[in-house]
This record gives sequence, C-alpha cells and structure tokens, in this order.
Amino acid sequence: MNIPNTLTLIRFVLIPVFVYSFFYIYNGNIYAAAVFLISGLTDVLDGYIARHYNQITKVGILMDPLADKLMIITVLLSLWIKGIIPFFIILIVIIKEVTMIIGAFILYKRKDITIPANRFGKTATLLFYVAIIFSIFDWPYGLTLMIIALILALVAFFIYSIEFRLYNKKQ
Repeated sequence: MNIPNTLTLIRFVLIPVFVYSFFYIYNGNIYAAAVFLISGLTDVLDGYIARHYNQITKVGILMDPLADKLMIITVLLSLWIKGIIPFFIILIVIIKEVTMIIGAFILYKRKDITIPANRFGKTATLLFYVAIIFSIFDWPYGLTLMIIALILALVAFFIYSIEFRLYNKKQ
C-alpha cells in the first residue's frame, strides 16, 4: 500500500473519531473540528503525493472520493442530530453524492474514465469545510455558508451530469 492510499485509509478511520469527539467528549467540538481539518489536510496531501510522485492507483481512484463523501455526510448528519443544520441539506448532499458515485463507477467500469473535479466542485468543497467549521462552533453565518456551498455543489453536479451524458453518447 502506497502513501496516498494509506492517507485515504486514515481518513476512513477518522470518521468514527470525529463522531466520538463531537458527541462524547466534553467541549468535543474543538477536537471534532481538528479531526475534520486533519481529514481535509490528508485529502489534499494524498492527492498531491499521488499526482506528484505518480502513485495513482485504481484503489485510490475509487476509495479517495468515497472517504471524502463519507466524512462530509457523517459530519452533516452529526450537525443535524445536534439541531445545528436542517435535514434538507443532508438529503440534497446524499442524493447528489450517491448519484455521483454511481455515475463515476459506471464510467470507470466501462472505460477507466474519471471526470476530473471542476472549479465549482472544488470551491463548494472548500466552502463546505468553512461552513462546517462555523457550524461546529455555532458561529454566525454557518448556515448561510452551508447553503451557498450547497448551491455551488449543485452547479458542479449539473456540470458533471452534462459531462457524464457526453461520455455516454460517445459509447
């Protein structure tokens, strides 16, 4: 197992650590935020190492986005359980992410095709991280930032959908 895949595995392990910190540790929001940020940093680091040192693997291509999506969904569910964000945000994110996972899997199985992240998706991810940190600490504008991130994520989703259709028409 190479370093990027090890970092992806660490992100999977950080998911229950986040939940435990957020719900069961006194003032756990500080620890939960740290775990969430570490997860984000390992995501950036594993992507950089994989591309820069040519350590991209099929396992990494499939598991890296899954780790990211599971962490984001887990955090959003945790925020909803604590009454910090409304459920519709989670519902939209889950539908979007499951649809994207299925689409990516279909393309990958057919022709080893992956659709690269677009700028809306990257911006939405960054804004989700900011909004989540604001929400974990119950700071003002957390929900507003979350809704803006959700809108950007939906724009990215529609762009991915168009690209998916274009790839399918080529088949």
